[in-house]
Amino acid sequence: MKYKKLIVSLLLVLMARCFSQAQIVLNANGSDTTYKLINAILAPGYDVIETPDCVHTTVKHIDQVYDADLDKHVFRFKAHVHLDNDRCINFDRQRTEIKTYDKSPENLKATLNEKVEYSWRFKLSSDFKPSLSFTHLHQIKAVGGPDESMPLITLTARESNPDQLELRYAEELSQSTIIQVPLEDFRGEWIQATETILFQEKGKATYSIELKRMSDSVKLLEYSSTSLKMWKTDADFLRPKWGIYRSLLDSMSLKDEDILFSDISINELTSANTKKIEPFKNYHIYPNPCQNMVAVSKQISSDFNLFSVADISGKVIRVSQKVTDAIDVSDLKPGVYYIQFVSTRSGELNRQKIVKY
Repeated sequence: MKYKKLIVSLLLVLMARCFSQAQIVLNANGSDTTYKLINAILAPGYDVIETPDCVHTTVKHIDQVYDADLDKHVFRFKAHVHLDNDRCINFDRQRTEIKTYDKSPENLKATLNEKVEYSWRFKLSSDFKPSLSFTHLHQIKAVGGPDESMPLITLTARESNPDQLELRYAEELSQSTIIQVPLEDFRGEWIQATETILFQEKGKATYSIELKRMSDSVKLLEYSSTSLKMWKTDADFLRPKWGIYRSLLDSMSLKDEDILFSDISINELTSANTKKIEPFKNYHIYPNPCQNMVAVSKQISSDFNLFSVADISGKVIRVSQKVTDAIDVSDLKPGVYYIQFVSTRSGELNRQKIVKY
């Protein structure tokens, strides 16, 4: 009995490490409480919400609205010029953001040598007015180290002639603009953003970002580099932020803003601690979507001897010490799940995504 319990415990640890590479996707659903929904994905049991709710208490600064273009609910981030500040800490700026941080699952915190893809969709209002100083929409920031106060990567809108959307970079504490494009092309449009980072020292790191207008698939901003240092000295980890964080020094030229976000994804492509998980053509499960049972291909049942099931956040909810030709999923609630197959003989991993209806 002790031996069996030890095996199960070891399997749980192994599966948790395997699923540290699982992709998470944060979407509005129109039903759950917004803050609770966001926290459940980005830091279960904790709080990743940074808003001025402490002073402007009559509204929640992030809520959910239905969007006709995407035909689903999306997140709405609000900033009010004369009522909001930065968490009752700074009063020359205002912040409505979400993030990952030290309480988040390990797969949401980037460490040295890891490659991570961040993707999201956002929409600015058709008459969006940026600050003359900064209006941040996305950041990659360090936790720990002497340079943590300055974001590594920042996507910010700035008032100019014409107004610009800027990609900014800071290796240490000094920040500079890498590329800028006209903001007008982004106003009133859903934008698909995809950012891929190999977190490494200079000479080994890679960085790329693409912002594509969804209505016509035109690339409005595209940049890639192998010459940047994509790590902060002595950082514990790096993490993303999304929202609206703007200066109020030119408040007379600003207006109340709503920014929409959807399909926020963090996908750990390779981990510093585990092998890259790859799907293979001869490894498949069916039907998908499924209702009660999932059939497993013969190649999976012959090559792997353990499996686990995890929810979309990467939380392992079932572990089995035997791979059979079918898996019962009738007890799972409708949603997206990952089935992770493991071979203790070869160390090989394979992950399959299923949709339960």
